[in-house]
Amino acid sequence: MIILHIETSTNVCSVALSENGSCLFSKSNADGMNHAALLSGFIAEALDVLKPSKKNLDAVAVSSGPGSYTGLRIGVSTAKGLCYGYGIPLIAVSTLEVLTAQALKKEDIRENALFCPMIDARRMEVYAAIYAGNGEIKREIAADIIDSESYAEILAMQPVYFFGNGAEKCKSVLTHPNAQFIDGLVPLAENMISFAEIAFKENNFVDTAYFEPFYLKEFHTTTPKKL
Repeated sequence: MIILHIETSTNVCSVALSENGSCLFSKSNADGMNHAALLSGFIAEALDVLKPSKKNLDAVAVSSGPGSYTGLRIGVSTAKGLCYGYGIPLIAVSTLEVLTAQALKKEDIRENALFCPMIDARRMEVYAAIYAGNGEIKREIAADIIDSESYAEILAMQPVYFFGNGAEKCKSVLTHPNAQFIDGLVPLAENMISFAEIAFKENNFVDTAYFEPFYLKEFHTTTPKKL
């Protein structure tokens, strides 16, 4: 099982290649929204890894958002082109799940903690979900307006770790002792591997022709809510 992974939901352009769950190649760039210039080169480098063995891709996994309209459009369009060209299926992986997988690797996590990945929007808006320590979804993705009362009921009961590019602006507002922040986490293609492997084994593919990612632009047509 050989899968190419593409993550372009934020300012980070990231590509990985895996075989049976092992990472064969990983490359990322966080210098800005240079995805259009960088992505094809990263993919070419990844595919070069397969040339000596003459192996072929079995699927392409792509970040499904929420995230940047431009970044996701570039990533998904590229992934679809590869799937059509190679005649292989397309797998979609949530950006927030990818972030959470990275957070779960951190040491010194408080007992019974929840995990809240955040993607930045405008002003004090973020797009977030809440996960348990075993990866179980406790709250689906939603648009949240952050103020001092946000997540108050959850924070009153247990620690919550906030991370992702939307978390930094929340530090001065979410001041409950149970509000913990993990700095520096960005969605990386190598953290998509476990999710893509499961999807492949379960034949959980998306329609290559009609799949659309979770653009932030679409959230702005709804009214964000307080928690």
